[in-house]
Amino acid sequence: MINTTHKHEELRKEIKYLKLLSKSFPTIASASTEIINLKAILHLPKGTEHFLADIHGEAEAFQHVLKNASGTIRTKVDEIFGQTLRDSQKKELCTLIYYPYEKLRLTKQIETNMSEWYVVTLNKLVRVLDNVASKYTRSKVRKSLPPKYEYIIQELLHESTVNRHKSEYISVIINSIISTGSADEFIAAICQAIQRLVIDHLHIVGDVFDRGDGAHLIMDTLCDYHNFDFQWGNHDILWMGAAVGNKASMANLLRIAMRYGNLTTLEDGYAINLLPLARFSMEVYDKDPCTEFQPKLLSNDKTYDDKSIELLSQMQKAISVIQFKLEYEIINRRPEFEMEERNLLHRINFDKSIITLPDGSEHPMKDMNFPTIDPKDPYKLTDDESELVEKLMHSFMQSEKLKKHLNCLYSKGSMYLTINQNLLYHASIPLDESGQFKKITIQGKDYSGKLFMDKVDRLVRTAYFEKEDHETRMFALDYMWYLWCGKNSPLFDKSSMTTFERYFIEDKATHAEEKGNYFKFQNQRETCEMILKEFGLEGRDTHIINGHVPVKAAKGEKPMRADGKLIVIDGGFSRAYHSSTGIAGYTLIFNSQGIQLVQHEPFESAKSVIEKGSDIQSVSVVREFISHRMLVKDTDNGKILADQVKDLKKLLDAYRLGLIKE
Repeated sequence: MINTTHKHEELRKEIKYLKLLSKSFPTIASASTEIINLKAILHLPKGTEHFLADIHGEAEAFQHVLKNASGTIRTKVDEIFGQTLRDSQKKELCTLIYYPYEKLRLTKQIETNMSEWYVVTLNKLVRVLDNVASKYTRSKVRKSLPPKYEYIIQELLHESTVNRHKSEYISVIINSIISTGSADEFIAAICQAIQRLVIDHLHIVGDVFDRGDGAHLIMDTLCDYHNFDFQWGNHDILWMGAAVGNKASMANLLRIAMRYGNLTTLEDGYAINLLPLARFSMEVYDKDPCTEFQPKLLSNDKTYDDKSIELLSQMQKAISVIQFKLEYEIINRRPEFEMEERNLLHRINFDKSIITLPDGSEHPMKDMNFPTIDPKDPYKLTDDESELVEKLMHSFMQSEKLKKHLNCLYSKGSMYLTINQNLLYHASIPLDESGQFKKITIQGKDYSGKLFMDKVDRLVRTAYFEKEDHETRMFALDYMWYLWCGKNSPLFDKSSMTTFERYFIEDKATHAEEKGNYFKFQNQRETCEMILKEFGLEGRDTHIINGHVPVKAAKGEKPMRADGKLIVIDGGFSRAYHSSTGIAGYTLIFNSQGIQLVQHEPFESAKSVIEKGSDIQSVSVVREFISHRMLVKDTDNGKILADQVKDLKKLLDAYRLGLIKE
């Protein structure tokens, strides 16, 4: 009686919440059923997570890596069919799974008996789907299927695995699919379900934007993806800054686009009108060859002719000068950023064509044609420059596609994430010279470690969501630019960004950007364990997962560091990095048995895969098995489900004690 009375009182304290819960589970039977279901889920193997970073606009390669699950689908096909299929047949099946409609079109051109081909192929696909669905509940599998074919696919899966004697029943289903002309669509539905189930959760550890020309296509894919999160990178934050109204961020990303000849994302992807910049550049730099501003194009890039390259060079110079002026405005009104040494225009001696840097050293200028700079007031925008900035900013702010992608970056993104014993962030956690967390002052208050990262995350959100407090939003807006190039930014973490020096000074010593202390200590196990502990992670199976700095695999650099506590997964997805990394990216795969780091070779094209079966070659370079097979109950989501079970048990007690009526 005492226990019942005590339980009665405890439940009364939570009665409001339990009444809300009872709306979803209005009877003892429904609550009991959900408890049984959740407990069963908790004892399934955890879903497979894939981690990618530094995609840098390489849309076709990225989308293919999702379609083939970084080589996982080919591995599954090998395991399922073994020696019963020739290697060429396995390739054909994999290509069909990756690109169903495209492969079907080619098959129809050469196959003489499509009805027989459909029967054989559908049976193979059902076996693959059954394999990848085996670790999930029927409910989860059902939600992964297209509603139109959900029932039929479930029947095929159920009967092919439970009752092997119902072959005639299965044959009737398959023949009906073929005879009604639904085979192509049905095959595509199964292929898409396989792709969806083989990657349970996708993590993007920063830098979708810049370099390549398909960032907008990557964002389209991500915004529609079934389950993903995003840790902002420095290039992402640059675009986010421009999209929320920071003019200096906008100028920086435009300069980078001109530097790498990447106008597709701007013009085709986000409908940014570059005509005002082109017109301004041609007028102001008409006779200027802009030699130091030649775009860095890949050797096989035939996109631009000589005239276009000349215009890109002029546009790059024009927006660079505007960038230096816009950055001065932020640096001048935010002395706490401590970036006065980056204001260099007033240090140019226009009579002698030299510049005196803050350290007192003098250097000859490589270029002295500055028609828009008044030596007496070098940071003042001309009227034409001011008008141009407003037009460009208006174009960014009015882009509907950019707004959609910005919403996605904010709703799914963050500065860092702790998930399933892993800590994800793009670049660094600032450290001092002794390797401890660096104290960083923001608006008069000191922050370090996790508190610093949380503060930065809030500032990024304030720049977007704050509508009332003008001063608060303006600081956050300026800080968005600081995150791109400030020495204490966890996304930059270097002494300075020497853009001006690289353009205008020959002496390469002035181009140096010294990395912060994080990069000096990140190979030490003690440092990584200190960082993990700061974020609440301890134990053998914990890791830091980084991007940002490409691993030069060709020179012997290793992605796994600090005795396995740190994994750098930037393997150079972007073609611009292939020559220095020697590879074309990494995918980290984390399943119930452990982690596997897969190294990718350069991707030729989707067309080549479809026509020749030339899949991306992906090789496992690191394997680490965890101490025990990881079940759903061991994951962060499992802890949430376990709490739901506890709440449902309380609801059962409330029903049985009469506190809530069924």
